[in-house]
Order: sequence, then C-alpha cells, then structure tokens
Amino acid sequence: MAENDGILVSPAPGETRDALADGMMRLLRPAVEELDERVRGVRQSQLELREQIDGLCGELKKINEEQQVPVDLEPYVKKLMNARRRVMVVNNILQNAQERLGRLHQSVSRETARRKALLEPPNAGPVM
Repeated sequence: MAENDGILVSPAPGETRDALADGMMRLLRPAVEELDERVRGVRQSQLELREQIDGLCGELKKINEEQQVPVDLEPYVKKLMNARRRVMVVNNILQNAQERLGRLHQSVSRETARRKALLEPPNAGPVM
C-alpha cells in the first residue's frame, strides 16, 4: 500500500500482478540460463565420451582381428557398445531438456519484453 497525502492507497490489481510476474521472471532467468549452460556442457562431454567409446571399440575390434592368441574380446566390445547406447540415450534426454529450457527462456524473454512495453508510455513523436 502506498501513502498519498496521508491516505493509504492500495495499488491496482494489475500493477501488483505485473510487479509479481516481473519479480518472478528476474528470479528465474539466471537459474534458467545457468541450467542451460550446464546442460550444454554435459552434452558436449557426452559427445566426447561417445567419440572415445567409438574409437576404443574400433581399436579393440582391430586388435581382436590381428591377434594370434585366441583371446575373446567380444564381451568387452559388447559392453562398450552398451555403454555407448546408454550415453546416446542420456544425450537425447539432455537435448530434449535443453530444447525445453530454450523455449522457456524465449517465453520469459517475450513476456518480459511485453510487460516492459505495457509499462512504458508510448512516445508521442516529435513536437513541432
């Protein structure tokens, strides 16, 4: 409530709602941006891990083919391929989460811009 000439005046319901929404957006924006950045980092790590697993699988297959001693590396190759599959599943989940975060961030930005436009008085143009 604001005081106007000694009289307490409550703000208009729309002003309170707008102030609350603006405060929530200011509060959530840094968290969303930080989470988005961390998801990007994890996705990059997942891609690097998948590349390393692919390289290791290729090396193990090559060693298995060239090896004179009959050591069965196939179970290890299967384990690596299973790990690769799980990494890809996690990567897909992260990608979907990052896309949702991106859409949320866009929505917050649009809503912030819309509210700022509503709060700012329109320019009357040049005075002649």
